[in-house]
Amino acid sequence: MRRFVFYIISLTIYFFSGCHNKKESVEQPTDSYIVETISTPEGVKAEIGALTFLSDGRLVVCFLRGEVMIYDPRSREWSLFAEGLHEPLGIMAISASEFLIMQRPELTRVKDTDGDGVADLFETVTDDFGITGNYHEFNYGPVIDKEGNIFIALNSGSSGGDIQPEVRGRLDTTGRDNHGKEMYSVVPYRGWVMKLTPDGQLLPYASGFRSPNGIGFDADGHLLVTENQGDWVGTSKLFHIQEGNFYGHPGSLIWRKGWNRGNPFYLPVEALDSMRTRAAVLFPQNIIANSPTQPVCDMTNGKFGPYSGQLFVGEMNSGRLVRVVLETVNGTLQGACIPFIDGKGLRKGINRLAFAPDGSLWVGQAAYGWGGDNGIQRIRFTGKQPVDIYDMHLTDKGFDLSFTQALDKSAALSQNNYRLKHYYYEYHKKYGSERMDEQEVLINKITLTPDGKKLSLTIDSLKAGYVYQLDLGDLRTIGGDTLANHLICYTVNQLRVEKE
Repeated sequence: MRRFVFYIISLTIYFFSGCHNKKESVEQPTDSYIVETISTPEGVKAEIGALTFLSDGRLVVCFLRGEVMIYDPRSREWSLFAEGLHEPLGIMAISASEFLIMQRPELTRVKDTDGDGVADLFETVTDDFGITGNYHEFNYGPVIDKEGNIFIALNSGSSGGDIQPEVRGRLDTTGRDNHGKEMYSVVPYRGWVMKLTPDGQLLPYASGFRSPNGIGFDADGHLLVTENQGDWVGTSKLFHIQEGNFYGHPGSLIWRKGWNRGNPFYLPVEALDSMRTRAAVLFPQNIIANSPTQPVCDMTNGKFGPYSGQLFVGEMNSGRLVRVVLETVNGTLQGACIPFIDGKGLRKGINRLAFAPDGSLWVGQAAYGWGGDNGIQRIRFTGKQPVDIYDMHLTDKGFDLSFTQALDKSAALSQNNYRLKHYYYEYHKKYGSERMDEQEVLINKITLTPDGKKLSLTIDSLKAGYVYQLDLGDLRTIGGDTLANHLICYTVNQLRVEKE
């Protein structure tokens, strides 16, 4: 097994990144955001595995068939940087000529050493994890924290795919032959988030993942991972990742240091439930997102509109981006999710996202058997203030909602404009979960601040472990504009202590 020890002295992640292509097209505009379609290079299957930007404005793209190409939006030209990679699903720029790329067999350093614009060095950074040939063993990342630690996420294997003998180490079929249709982990460290230290050690960091197709940081440095609905995953989720924690899918537990409890699939559900860490945000299936992907944080300082510091998450199954607002309650991260752009020219299959230096958000799409579309689109803020929910926070008596513009008072205070319900998802080995204990929740009182931008809802009761889904009716601004979105879902993990 090879490992190249490397030292991170100074990592500058550059932003925005020539064969000439036809002119880009502008899709249906929204009031505040315009979706543009970018022409992709001819002869390349435009299944996007990774995006990143260079500081000079060029875009670097990994295509899932193995090409790494650079796009200059000023000249609208593409150039080939590297090819021959195996399903690259993540990229991080070290400089304009050097990248770390997460492909199926390894994390690879890809570098142009002679300055001709084409990579000539391919170096293994780490391959200290197993692969068996199972089609579902995708790998995600890398992302880097302030201390120079790099994080990657590894898929579990699928019962619908074969395995081959592991030539790099141990193969343990415990749990594969007896688990039914559940995902499994027969080689280290499928279903784990891993940490690569600055001195080159790849260490197991957190376990319990089925298909974590999205890894990133929020504005406060919290490591976040999206998880897709499936066995042991009642609905798709956003997790706050902390070292040593278990996040619910049993297969990967077999590789936990000191594990002596046998086949983890044979443990009672209650025992597994007591071990797991709950998600910070649940994405209700068929309501918010069915297959969430990469989370990215808006650090554009207003270039992308009023949502600085909030998260945007891709969705594979529909032409939708989801916005996420997080807060800490009793030391636990939790929060709300809301549709951001829904349709309006945005295609489905949104696999990767990246902010450009000019503040626009670029999305890469991939069908790849996942039911999406292929290609690249750019979302640009027009400068017109959107009319939308800004955020949602838990109080000791209900919820506070803020809005991007002042609301009409009569509409805001009308009980007819609010429908609130709660439900939870069952933790079990079956694929997905119905909404359990789904009930309407009475709103007892509605108050509006004098500036018209903040609503407080006092409700009948609050329960930890539930999603609170709020559907808004005919709310409008004092100027008569209606909301862009009328739906928001808040995941309550912890309750606030009542104020004295």
